[in-house]
Formats: sequence, structure tokens, C-alpha cells
Amino acid sequence: MENTIQTTRTFCRICTSLCGLLVDTEGDQIVDVRGDPDHPLTQGYTCPKGRALKQLHHHPSRLERPMLKRNGELEAVSWDECFDDLAASLRRIIDQHGSSAIGVYFGSGIGMDAAGYRTAELLHAALGTPAKFSPLTIDGTAKVLVASHMGGFPGFNPRPDYTEAKLILYVGVNPVVSHGHAVSTPIPPSKAVQSVSRRGETWMIDPVANETSRFVTHHMTPLPGRDYAILGYLLRELLAQCDLDALEDRCIGVASLREAVAPYTASYAAEVADVPEAQLAQLLASVQSAGRVAVETGTGVTMAETANMTQWFAWALMIVTDSMNRPGGVWFHPGYFSPMDVAPLPQIAPEHLFAPGASSRPDTQSFLGEWPCAVLPSEIEAGNIKAFLNLGGHLLAAFPDANALQPALEKLEVMLTLDIVDNETVALSTHVMPTKDQLERPDLTLWDFLSSRVSGQYTEAVIEPVGERRSTWWILSELMRRLHFEVPPHLGLESNAANDNIAVAAVAQYGRQPLAEWQQTGYTEAARDLPAAWVDEFVTTNGGWDLSPKILVEQHQTLMTQMDGVSRPSREAHQLLLVPRRQQRHLNAQLLFLGDRPEILLHPHDATQRAIADGENITISNHRGTLTGVAKVTEKIRVGVVSVPHGFEEANVNRLTDQFEVDPITGMARYGALPVSVMPAPV
Repeated sequence: MENTIQTTRTFCRICTSLCGLLVDTEGDQIVDVRGDPDHPLTQGYTCPKGRALKQLHHHPSRLERPMLKRNGELEAVSWDECFDDLAASLRRIIDQHGSSAIGVYFGSGIGMDAAGYRTAELLHAALGTPAKFSPLTIDGTAKVLVASHMGGFPGFNPRPDYTEAKLILYVGVNPVVSHGHAVSTPIPPSKAVQSVSRRGETWMIDPVANETSRFVTHHMTPLPGRDYAILGYLLRELLAQCDLDALEDRCIGVASLREAVAPYTASYAAEVADVPEAQLAQLLASVQSAGRVAVETGTGVTMAETANMTQWFAWALMIVTDSMNRPGGVWFHPGYFSPMDVAPLPQIAPEHLFAPGASSRPDTQSFLGEWPCAVLPSEIEAGNIKAFLNLGGHLLAAFPDANALQPALEKLEVMLTLDIVDNETVALSTHVMPTKDQLERPDLTLWDFLSSRVSGQYTEAVIEPVGERRSTWWILSELMRRLHFEVPPHLGLESNAANDNIAVAAVAQYGRQPLAEWQQTGYTEAARDLPAAWVDEFVTTNGGWDLSPKILVEQHQTLMTQMDGVSRPSREAHQLLLVPRRQQRHLNAQLLFLGDRPEILLHPHDATQRAIADGENITISNHRGTLTGVAKVTEKIRVGVVSVPHGFEEANVNRLTDQFEVDPITGMARYGALPVSVMPAPV
């Protein structure tokens, strides 16, 4: 009997945009993947990454069978053999050294797998190890830190009100490519930006004229890591003109903020950020004219040494202009599967965000129950971590200081990796377990509060799993059983379609509507309130927005003391400042087979100074290491800056990061505004 083409409606889980897809299958083959024109949220839009799920599923290096390392080589084994060896090794380590000798990484691969992620949380809780890691300390700590200290709740994540906003500042973010950072931009993002540009103004503040820049009304190109000075100037001028009594009715710390931003005169801010004073005045006039402003930041901010300062000033700007939780400003997502507006939010004292961290790194601490990724090499080298559970991450392409990390990982007694495609991290593992890819499993929108709508989505599996792949929730629950941990009864004994659906449904039990009521349609949505009473009530209960958290004020004072003169970066004259960026056809280390190249952006002036031609192989180096890539000479990047995209193995920016150069508050490694030397690659 011949196979016929079957079309299945699903949604993409590469990023938090969650675009609707139609997938054509014929037997065990995926024939086509395209946007779903009837999807209520994305209406047919999808990016090249979503359309590449066919190639990802049929990748020639896909993982299909469990593997165990013997005599230095990974070889295919049965599930039982792999589990028996893994569980015995972990139990021995626990018995001899305690569970703290086991580290766990919640990688991006498991982050978009609802049942898998929730089961990973259960496994981590059962282990009881403090050595938990996630992408939070790779690109996101500043946002959570500022939300916790200024709003009183780490889950506050402001997003622009695209329906009414008249002014949006995009600072170090490229939503046309990344679809937003931590929150998703309405789809398609270019149309969302254009809609605001037609109604009012949009400003890009970034040293690179990125893909979003062509849709904004203004572009400012500061030095990397100096964007905080631009926001400091705006705050200084606005505070000098605003009704301070009215501001103090809804905020605390007004006087301290005024003192902190007092140095940011137009001339000082212009020199620090290396932007024209006239452009600062134009931006100030835009803010004054619009009244309310939304500020969206990205990895260009969060990966810089001054991330906390920029994020602090961004929030302060939105608070001072009464843009928080207001039409035309920003709104806060109440969650769909984990509603935040149905009961009082938990009161979390700022000091409770932190706890003792890795003993090998007394300069760091635990933040929100996680250790900074930067401490992993030291903990392994010190003998404190002997086993590592890598749940869906490409560690060498994600963690800082790959030069130190790689030899450290080789010293682990046990390293489990869950993944779907072979890579350098897989090769270092002692145990490899292949998981179902996103088209092989049913799923829910786990991070519903990162969506641009108050919505939930559900999908059935689109195609049967290849080889011997198993569901992540089953792999982890089976490991729990073999370690003699308690496993919730809803996690079945077998990895099959029926039990997959039970595991997924458990994630939706507290949703705004019962899953069964909308499971067939695959999409459900609730209304959004703006202003939202639950936000105002919580902030008021805490005494108002805190404009000057002590921890940020003190870090700012240190920054001001460290500034030599005003604007000159701490680097040699021949050095450039490295900034990260994303590209259209891959996300982190995923989907590189689509053809994105590690193009290194250089301004023509900097290229000429170094005798570098467009398309030439060049070398970037600093005190930590070296990488080689292809020069892209363009006026889209400002003078004095060089940009390397994330995710490549051969041009790995983590060869240039330093495990000891971290934010003293959160332990976030410094990825942006790194001084580097650039030269033609040796022939």
C-alpha cells in the first residue's frame, strides 16, 4: 500500500515565538514544513529556522541509539545497558561524595520540552544537588536581578505595548532575527516595529546596524557597554522636569536615583557613549513628546560588563515616565498555564535571591538557586563535581571559557548528554541518550508567559520517532527509578504515545481552561488587561517601584570610580571591542547546516588599518584564546567594534571569554565589549 501525504498542524519550539506550522509527512519522511496561515497568533509567518525542522529531523548526524564510552570511544548499546552503567556510576559517586558531586545543566534543548523540563526539575529536586546550571547565567541575569529588586518579583518581564506605543527604544537587541530576548516580539517582528514607526518613533541603540535597524526611525551607535550613559542622561533631564511629589507617591528611592544620574550631563553622556550630543537631545525630545516609552533590551546589553546598570536605567526610565503597566508603555504577562494573577504573588526579599555558591569560587554566589556557568571548570578541577548531567545543551558552544571547560569536562567520571544531533559536547560524554525531537512528541507551550499573547498551545506528535529515541521525561524518570528516587505515578513505565500525552497533560493542570476543552484546536487565548490590577496591587503592597536598589546603587558607584577620565575604553589603541550577535538561519549552536557562516563584521576603517580585505580569513585573539572566521567589511558596524555571531564550533566566541571575568553580583560571564586584537589569519 502506497503512503499518502498527511498534513499535521503543530507549532515551532525553537524559540518562544511559537510559530504555527503545517508539516507534510509521507510514511517516515517529512516532506515539507511551512507556516500555518490559519494560526491565530502567527498567521502563516515562520522564520528559516522553523522551516528547517525537516532537515533537522533527517540530519545525517542525528542521534538514534544510546551510546556508552568504552576505551575512549562511544559505541551503541541497549537502553538497559546504558542505564545500568549510568545509574551504577552515579550511585557510587553519591555514596562516596554526596549528591553535591553531581552537576545538572538545564539546556535549551530541554527548555522547550514541557514534560521533559518538568521531569528534569523532579530529578534535580530528588538529587538535592546545589550544582544547578542554566542559560540564565549565560545571557539573562541582569533582567531577573533588576525585576526582583525594582519590582519585587523575578517574573516581571516588561514587553512593549505594540498596539498603542508611540516610542520604543531597542537597546542591544535585534528582534527581526532573534524575535526578542526573553520575551517574544509579535509576529512578524518587522511589521510590529514598522507599525510603531508609522505611529510614532522607534530608536535602535546598538553599535551594529542590524536587520531591525532598517525598520526603525532612528539609529544611535554607542560604544559597546556604554549604552547606560544614554539612559542616564535621559533620566537626569526627565527627573529635573517631572513632578517629584507625584513620582514619590508611586516610587521609592527617587532622591537616590537623582543623585546617581546627576553626572550624566549631555556632554558627559556623549563622551562616555561616544555619540553626538545633538542626537542625545533629539532622543530626549522624542521621549518628552511621546510621554510614555517602552525599552526592550537584548543580549547586547545582558552580555556586557555593565548589564546591570543599563537594565536598571531602562526600568527607571519606564517607571519615571509612568510607562510600567500602562497603555502605550509596557505590559506584564500574567501566564496561562501558571497564572500569576489568580493569587497574591510571593513576597521574595532581595537577599533571598542569593545563597552560598561553588566552594572553588568564593568570588561568586548562587543566584535564584543556580550556580553561574562560569564556575563549572573550577568545580571539576577542584574535584567537587565528578559527574555532570547535560540535559540538552552544547556546553562548549554555550559556556564561557571553552579553553578551560573542554579539558575539565574530559576529567569527569560521568557525563550524560541528552541530545538529538552529534556535536563536540556529545563526543566528550561518557553516556549519550537520544531524545525525541520536537516533531516526534506531543507538547505544550511551557514558557507561556514569554509569548506575545496570553495563550496556550498544544500539539500531537507529527511523526514516529526515529531509531530508538525516547521521550526526555521517560529517560529522566527511568533514571530516577534506577537511583531509587520516588517517581510521580503519572509518569508511566513506558515511553509511548499514550504516556507522552499523560506526561504533557500534567503540565497543563493549572491552566486557565481545561486542556480537554481546546486540545483539538491546539490553541487557546485569554484577554489581556492593561493596566493589570494584579501588577499595581503587588507593587503598591511593596511600597511602590524601587528606583534605587542598594545593590545597584553600590555597583554604579564602583563603575563611576573605575572610569578613567570619561570615555576611553580600557584597551590598547590597536584593539577593538568584541560584541555578540545572532544570525537569521541558526539559533545558538542549532541549525548551522542551513549555511550561516561565522562572518566577522569590521568597519572599513578598522579593516584598512589592519590590511584586511572583505572575505579574508582573520584571527581574533585576547588573553584567553583565539578564533578564526571570515571578514565581512561593512559600514553597518561602527568604528572600533568587531562582531562575531554565537554558536559556531570553529569560530567559538567562548574561546575568548574568561571564567574569572564575571559580574560580582550574579556571576554572569562577560561576553560583550571584550577588548580583542584582530589581524589576517596566518596562511
